Amino acid sequence: MQEIKSKKHYDPLEVSRASNIGLNIYLILLTISAILPFLFVFVISITDEATLATNGYSLFPKQISFDAYKLIFRSGSTIIQAYKVSIFITVVGVILALCLTTLYAYALSRDDFEFKGFFTKVSTIPMLFSGGLVASYLVMTQFLGLRNSVWALILPLLLGTFNIIIMRTFFQTSIPNALIEAATIDGANEFQIFFKIVLPLSLPVLATIGLFLTLGYWNDWYNAMLYIDDLNKIPVQYLLIRVQNSTAFLASRGSQIGGVANQAMKTLPQETLRMAIVVITTAPIAITYPFFQRYFISGLTLGAVKE
Repeated sequence: MQEIKSKKHYDPLEVSRASNIGLNIYLILLTISAILPFLFVFVISITDEATLATNGYSLFPKQISFDAYKLIFRSGSTIIQAYKVSIFITVVGVILALCLTTLYAYALSRDDFEFKGFFTKVSTIPMLFSGGLVASYLVMTQFLGLRNSVWALILPLLLGTFNIIIMRTFFQTSIPNALIEAATIDGANEFQIFFKIVLPLSLPVLATIGLFLTLGYWNDWYNAMLYIDDLNKIPVQYLLIRVQNSTAFLASRGSQIGGVANQAMKTLPQETLRMAIVVITTAPIAITYPFFQRYFISGLTLGAVKE
């Protein structure tokens, strides 16, 4: 009897050793390309200003100086207060924005919502047409009376059409109507369906929109420039912009001062100060993102509909 040799079964999804090594090398290079710019900015921020002007940019500076950071943190309590304001508006803004966006998008995702078309137009029109800066400024300061209030930094970013569309699309495509109908037949009301069924399945989109909102609130300085004059209520981004503008102004007017003051103005860090500002504003997000990413990945797992 002729012996039949068994053939090795190849899984089409199996990756060969060479391909695995190649993918790992590619991912390592991609990671380095993402980390290297931030590392380069940090190195520039601690480079001596005169050395930077003489030798240019380098990952290995000949002389290290922390003058830029000393200039920024010389204000002491002012920058700490600015950090407190930024943390407050980011935490409160993200929580409120997620609540409003989720409720609004869920209502628009339901086919049995009577005013679905009207509220869809209400959320879409601001994305296409704007009342302009003067109108929004008058509403915020004269009608709402929120000048020099931290709520002037929170309210403008609460609802965004882009976030509503993303969340509504997720509800329509990822939450089965049969699941909602089954819960209704079992006697669950709308609030029970939303909080006990829809939200647990929506962790991926909540994490995604939460990340967008966090970056938006943390990096926002424009609203502070418009509505905040009180130094104790400005976020850290706008405070650092004011420090940079003041330093650039003093350096450009150094020739008009004369004497020892002129020499002091010339030694003010400008290029390194810009890089130090980037590091200070980016570092909190860069440090906390790995922890956020862990919950984001777990949200993708928990939010999956298993068949």
